[in-house]
Amino acid sequence: MRVLSATEWRPLADAHAGRVDELVRPHLARRADQVKHPVHDFLFTYYSQRPAQLRRWHPGHGVALEDADEYAILKGYEQVECARGSGGHGAAHSTRVADAYVVSQRPLLTQLHTLLAATAARPAQLGCFGLHEWAMVHRSVEHGTRHDWPLRLGPDGTDAVVESHRVACSHFDAFRFFTPSARPLNTVQPGRDDRPAFEQPGCLHAGMDLYKHAFRLTPMVPSDLVADCFELARDIRVLDMRASPYDLADLGFAPVRIETTEGKAAYVETQRRFAERGAPLRTRLIAECERLLEVAEARV
Repeated sequence: MRVLSATEWRPLADAHAGRVDELVRPHLARRADQVKHPVHDFLFTYYSQRPAQLRRWHPGHGVALEDADEYAILKGYEQVECARGSGGHGAAHSTRVADAYVVSQRPLLTQLHTLLAATAARPAQLGCFGLHEWAMVHRSVEHGTRHDWPLRLGPDGTDAVVESHRVACSHFDAFRFFTPSARPLNTVQPGRDDRPAFEQPGCLHAGMDLYKHAFRLTPMVPSDLVADCFELARDIRVLDMRASPYDLADLGFAPVRIETTEGKAAYVETQRRFAERGAPLRTRLIAECERLLEVAEARV
C-alpha cells in the first residue's frame, strides 16, 4: 500500500480538478443558460457521470491518502491506520479504496474485462462511414429526428444515402436507436447481451465507451485514466456528428461528406487515428481490471 501525505496528494487533486474544469466549463455555461448542444452535451446526457464526479480526483486502489477525511464518506472508501508517507514518523489515519469494495465489484470487473479483451483482440473495421447516425433518422418524415437540427441532404437525400450503402453497425448501443425501417438494413443484429461477440476497436462508439467503462470503475482506477478517456470521447464525438446527416455549420462544424469518395476517405483516416489513440487506453483498462480481479480473488 502506497501512502501519500496531504502535501503530496492535494496538488494532484487540484491539478486534476483544473484539467477537468477546462474541459467542462463550456458545458456548464451552456447549462446555466439552458442552451442545448447536439455535439458536446452527449457526454453529459447519454453518459451518467456528472461534471462534479469527473472533477473529483481518485488515486485508485492501492494508494492511501493521509488527512483525507472528505474521502472517508465516499462510496468505496474506508479509513485505516498505517505508517506515515514521505518519511513521516509514527502512524496516521489514512483513507483508501477498501478491498471489500473491490470484492463487491467482481461481477462488473469480470464483465468489463471480457468485453474489453474481446474488443482488443479484433482488428479495427473502418468501413462503416458513420452510417449509424444516418440510420437513426432513416425515413425521418415518418419517424422524426433525434436532434432539432436540419438534415444536410433533406429527408429524401438522407434516406437515399442509407439505402444505397452497406450498413454494418456492430455496436448495440448505436444500433438500438436505428429507426424501425433501418434496423433490417444492418448486416448484423447485435444484442444487449452479446456485446463481446460484436465490439471492435474501429467503432467510434466503442472508443467513446472507454470513458463509460473507466468511470464505472471509479474509484478503483486512477482519475487520470478516466480523464484521458473523457478527452478521447469528446474528440470522437466531434467526428461522429460531423459525419452525421445533420447540418451543423452554424455551430462551426464542417461536414465530413461520407456520401462522397473524398468524404469516405477522410472519415476512414480519422477513424483509424482514433482507433490507434484508443488502443493504449483500452490496454490500460484491461490491465486495471486484471489487477483488481487479482485483489478480489485473493480476498474471497
